Amino acid sequence: MDFKELATVSGKPGLYKVLKPTRSGVILESLDGKKSKLVAGMSQRVSILSDISIYTLTEEGAEPLKSVMQKIEKEFAGDLGLDSNPDDAELRAFMKHVLPEVDEARVYVSDIKKLISWYSLIRAQAPETLAEAKEADKLEEKKED
Repeated sequence: MDFKELATVSGKPGLYKVLKPTRSGVILESLDGKKSKLVAGMSQRVSILSDISIYTLTEEGAEPLKSVMQKIEKEFAGDLGLDSNPDDAELRAFMKHVLPEVDEARVYVSDIKKLISWYSLIRAQAPETLAEAKEADKLEEKKED
């Protein structure tokens, strides 16, 4: 599974695997334990994870979600070191640690909570997605040498 196969639906919690497109939308399967299916029509806003970025203060202006998740996996390997119910300052400090150039004015605490919940869900239900990211990193490093 890749980030191009994972999606989020506006107004619905969790992440979904894209099964196949239809004429009127797309068929999705939830990544939770229930594996329930959902047909997202044109009126629902479906966002593919590979298209999502986090605002930064760099020249590019944003960091792809996949890259941020790779950094989290590389550094924390599942143990984020956060309380079960972290306060806003702790969440902002975590984000600043993972992505030092984050634009704190445009990245809200709710966005950080969503990032953490998505990371946990992907790590639990589709760990091969993060493993593939590690393999891609190794291939890039070999090309640079």
